[in-house]
Amino acid sequence: MKVALVHDYIKEYGGAERVLETLHELYPDADVFTSVYLPRFLGPHRARFKNWNIKTSWFQYVPFNYKLLSPFRLLSAWTFAQFDFSSYDVVIVSSTGAYFPNALNKGKAVHICYCHTPPRYLYGYATARDWKKHKAVAILASIANHFLRMVDFHAAQNVDYYIANSKEVAERIKKFYRRDSTVIYPPVTSAGQGSKHARKEEYFLTGGRLARAKHVDIIVRACSELGVPLKVFGQSFAGYGEELRALAGETVSFVGEVSDADKRELMEGAKAFLFASEDEDFGIVPVEAMAAGTPVIAHRSGGVKETIVEGKTGVFFEKLSVGSLKEGIKRFEKLKIKPEDCRKQAEKFSKEKFMKEIKKFLEHRIASN
Repeated sequence: MKVALVHDYIKEYGGAERVLETLHELYPDADVFTSVYLPRFLGPHRARFKNWNIKTSWFQYVPFNYKLLSPFRLLSAWTFAQFDFSSYDVVIVSSTGAYFPNALNKGKAVHICYCHTPPRYLYGYATARDWKKHKAVAILASIANHFLRMVDFHAAQNVDYYIANSKEVAERIKKFYRRDSTVIYPPVTSAGQGSKHARKEEYFLTGGRLARAKHVDIIVRACSELGVPLKVFGQSFAGYGEELRALAGETVSFVGEVSDADKRELMEGAKAFLFASEDEDFGIVPVEAMAAGTPVIAHRSGGVKETIVEGKTGVFFEKLSVGSLKEGIKRFEKLKIKPEDCRKQAEKFSKEKFMKEIKKFLEHRIASN
């Protein structure tokens, strides 16, 4: 069985790229197709893709392409349609919601889409960039998005089978694409991951992709006002990091982008992980925290409602406001959450389980075609 993997673009390492990496581990001979591959921006994660057979589009050769990732979506459907998949039996698209990779010409191949989310910017969900800030840009973008929704819907019908990364995303696929999907949670934990005897310290932790939709500003302000220690890790997007530093009090420190080993150490030592993302698709980082035996204080929205058990592995706060988060932190302080309960919950989202379910899903669909 000849497999091709397709990903929007490879420039950063997050939950979607973790899924792509695990799919490649499951099918190590698979060719990987993407619009553009920019390893110099991957930081400590650069080596992960080093020996892959990555096939890029014409966009790879455009000067300053890293600055054009957003406007490139206007040409992305046409671009993915130029790839040749005539010699493949299966094409697995890891769709992050950035572009329209499902517009590809699949030929005789079975086309499976692992959907992280339909494009957030097309369907009213919070995004990394505040594109509505300038009125003229907002008007032009709204017009463009009207046509892009039609492109997205048309591309979505090209898929033979959908896999959703959460029940939250399965509902979006049904609502926007009118398609059914199977939920297979993404790979987060691995066998033997994390220390079971880590010493908890007094700091709170947050981090990941530092983008506006994650509302890290609420976390920084809440911890600054409460005067509690907070460590922030991760790569900043669109100048958001500078804004966060301007809001931070003396108890907040920024540690930058970290390796997996350093992130695990930070999580194991943290009192709790704080998560304020709005309508998160799944939420890998909170599960990583639980795998380290660390409870999570999260905004009650999106995929985290499927992973956090209130009162047992963390607590929810109801509003995306500093006051609501501060109340959540105070409620958390009164609880005694066991690290072993957090780890046990995280085991439900293991890499081994993901690989087993993906393999079973593919074998069943291939046999029925």
